Amino acid sequence: MQTSNSTHSAQHDTRERILATGQSLILGKGFSALGLSEILGAAAVPKGSFYHYFQSKEGFGVAMLERYFADYQPRLQQLLMEGDLPARERVIRYFASWQQKAEQSACQTLCLAVKLAAEVSDLSEPMRIALTVGMQGITRKLAEALRQVQLEGDLSADCNIDELAEFLYATWVGASLLSKVNLHLQPLDIAMQQTKILLRAANAK
Repeated sequence: MQTSNSTHSAQHDTRERILATGQSLILGKGFSALGLSEILGAAAVPKGSFYHYFQSKEGFGVAMLERYFADYQPRLQQLLMEGDLPARERVIRYFASWQQKAEQSACQTLCLAVKLAAEVSDLSEPMRIALTVGMQGITRKLAEALRQVQLEGDLSADCNIDELAEFLYATWVGASLLSKVNLHLQPLDIAMQQTKILLRAANAK
């Protein structure tokens, strides 16, 4: 039994190493430009081992996205739902974390979801679906936080929360791409300014 558990743990560690290495490389080069040999070389894993865990590069891409969104959920929960701040300030805090990440990387690094959204949507239907599911999960959590804002009286009762969550998320995805293209923070700064105005404009008080 111990040998079986050790084998399972080693397999999990190898699979995790491939996924983590691939994600790091893809954040820099993109999915299409990155070959399997580069991933496996960086992860120090033989090619045969790759196909033990993934049927194809596309299958690897799906698993990587699923892993990314699963790992992202606790941070999303922490930023949007936890702490003593009013709900409106927690929503602002979440988007401020986008600004901070862009600033730290000089607008060079996008989150994996934004990085791959445009690239793989036409390239791979399974990866597009994985992105859709993951992004919908983020939008639902954002809507949950916005409902709390509404309950606290900082959004009008007739505000369509689901539409607002979709709009804000789309705004920040687009602003992130523009910041990457232009190599400056202005699109994200504008997104923050407009987010604050939008939430204020919908204030019930």
